Formats: sequence, structure tokens, C-alpha cells
Amino acid sequence: MRRQTQGALLLTLGATLLSISAFSATYVNYVRPGFRPLIIAAGVVLAALGLLSIAQEWLGRADAHGTGHGHRVAWLLAVPVFALVLIAPPALGSFAAGRDDGAPAPLRTAAYRPLTNGQVTGLTLSEFIGRAYTPSGLSLAGTRVRLTGFVTLPRTGRRWYVTRMRISCCAADAFAMKVAVEGAPAPKENSWVEVTGTWIPWKHGIPYDYAAPAMTAATVTAVEQPAEPYE
Repeated sequence: MRRQTQGALLLTLGATLLSISAFSATYVNYVRPGFRPLIIAAGVVLAALGLLSIAQEWLGRADAHGTGHGHRVAWLLAVPVFALVLIAPPALGSFAAGRDDGAPAPLRTAAYRPLTNGQVTGLTLSEFIGRAYTPSGLSLAGTRVRLTGFVTLPRTGRRWYVTRMRISCCAADAFAMKVAVEGAPAPKENSWVEVTGTWIPWKHGIPYDYAAPAMTAATVTAVEQPAEPYE
């Protein structure tokens, strides 16, 4: 591979990183929002290196005749470019959630703010599940809450799930946070919904092994995918 071609690949990769981070929010489909400055910095560095390599070739200061294995390996730089530009993978959804065995039970010592009776309180799925697994989680009892997530359908059974993927770093370490929904027909799988309802208390106390908590739905409203799809 010629040095100029390598430079063009670096420039293209850098421009791609900048396009999904500096000029759009596409990057949140793959990593947490806090990584944006690092992605922008990486894009700037790669683009600058690409421009420098092209300039060196154009000025005749670089050896452009090498065809060794190291140069051929540089074509691998094109893989992430093609993946991001041609395929543009969306945020993880029901397909990934259906292959997740379920999140581990949250710590039961977490402290949560009191919920106000008579009002609808918006909660993340993580907090809803954490409250359900906390002995003092009876604060959920009789309290109307609002959860937002995408729809996953079970392999068996009548209940469906409102789901959100949670990540620590990037989509590679994502796992599904699920809450079972009763009292409402299942919307289209992978569609985003806002579910308002009340928690269904455990029949036999907090389970030792993890099981998705459940809620009775009062309303189910279709919504757009949020700007930040992960928790």
C-alpha cells in the first residue's frame, strides 16, 4: 500500500470519528456520552496524521514503494470506516436483549429518595429494579411510576418487557434491564414506549435469584428513541 493511500485511510477514519462525535450524536449508540471529548481528540489526531502522510508523499519525502505485510495490514483501517459509514449500526435493541441472561440483582442496601404518592414519578429501569430489590423498596407499593424503554417479547408466556440496555463503557459490555409489564397488550417488538403503572410486589418476598420485577400498566404510549438510548 502506498503511503498516500495509508494517509487517505487515516484521514477518512479521523473524519468519520469527527462526523459521529463532533457533528452528530451518533457516537452514543456505541459508547457513553462522557467519551465524546476522547473520540473528538482521536478523530483530530488521525485526520492530522493522514494529512501529514499525504503531504509527505506529495512532496516526495516518503518512500512510496513498500509493499510489505505491514503496509497491507493498513487496509484494516478501512474496516471501521465501512462499518460506520455504510452500515451505521444502531443502538442495541431487542435482539441483543433477547440474548442476555438478565442483569444481576442490584445491591439491596441502596438508599433512594422517598416517592410522592398521588404523582407519577419518572424512574430509570435501573432505579425501579433497585427499589424492587431493596427491603425498603416498599416505597414503590401503590406509587405510580413512569418507565421508558423498548419492547422485548418473551419466548414463552404472556408478559412482555419494557427494556433498556445499560453500559459501563461501551456497547460491548451492555446488559439488559427488564421490567415485566402486565395489563396491556404488547406493542411491536423493539418499539420505544413510555409505560405508566404500579409495581407488582413480590409474592414470596425478594427472590434470592434474579428475576425481572413486574408492573401493572395503566397507560402505554409510543415514543421516539431518546437521544441517549443507554442507561
